[in-house]
Amino acid sequence: MSELAIQARGLTRRFGKSVAVDHVDLEIPRRAIYGFLGPNGSGKSTTIRMLCGLLTPSEGGATVLGLSVPRDAEKLRRKIGYMTQRFSLYEDLTVAENLEFLAEIYSVRGAAARARIDELCGEFHLREIARQRAGTLSGGQRQRLALAGATLHQPELLFLDEPTSAVDPQSRRDFWETLYALVERGTTILVSTHFMDEAERCHELAILDRGRVVASGAPEKLMREIDAAVVEIEAPEPHAARVALEQNRAVHSVAQLGTRLHALVDRALPDPARALSEALRNAHVEARVGLARASLEDVFVAATQSHRP
Repeated sequence: MSELAIQARGLTRRFGKSVAVDHVDLEIPRRAIYGFLGPNGSGKSTTIRMLCGLLTPSEGGATVLGLSVPRDAEKLRRKIGYMTQRFSLYEDLTVAENLEFLAEIYSVRGAAARARIDELCGEFHLREIARQRAGTLSGGQRQRLALAGATLHQPELLFLDEPTSAVDPQSRRDFWETLYALVERGTTILVSTHFMDEAERCHELAILDRGRVVASGAPEKLMREIDAAVVEIEAPEPHAARVALEQNRAVHSVAQLGTRLHALVDRALPDPARALSEALRNAHVEARVGLARASLEDVFVAATQSHRP
């Protein structure tokens, strides 16, 4: 097993009677991108805040970079970077002034600070906007500045809480290329997202639902080992096909993708494609039916639905 950056056992957080994170176990390897995939309210941000030492667990605990959380939270903060979903730097300061302020916070001073800021401005394409106030930056520019600030002190572990929710697709792609470069240099990254394509870019991920980890592993492994058969249906009248399929007890869920439908079917069904084809024919719905490779969205639906009451 690879050396672990994070190990959590029974990590739980309650807010009054509400359970935000429910006995979560994690093993996150070093020098990799590990993803939290889940909808709003699934416990992603709360788990990250506990792992950062910003929030005390109600039960359980974690070891992060060899330090116990929450006991060693102060020591841990010197080794981690944290980038939140909302832009959290000073909007009335320039790009350069924000980085200079963070350098002071992280005790990076003098020539070392100037050299590091210059390096970051080059790496994150900030030189041309260095004297521009942060409040006037575009979404992609803010994202680059926030990541530069989070990595200024060269942390071993970087926490990114839905960092691409307000940027365009090209900025998202560039952002992920930067993350891979950081991993190549030895950084471990934990990133939360609700985008399926971003989750597929992670080396490993955990799917969270209602505060629990309902599936975990490498994306390819999760898609290969999905606990359902995936049947694809092409129909001139997809709505009619969907209505007919949803009445079939062996069908767990149906999702529409343009003119195609993806149906998740009980694995115990001997020939799922043939069974659904017959069901549609009996409902007088014209369709072409065949088995399909599972997508990560299929995995997400199968994992979350199987854990719902």
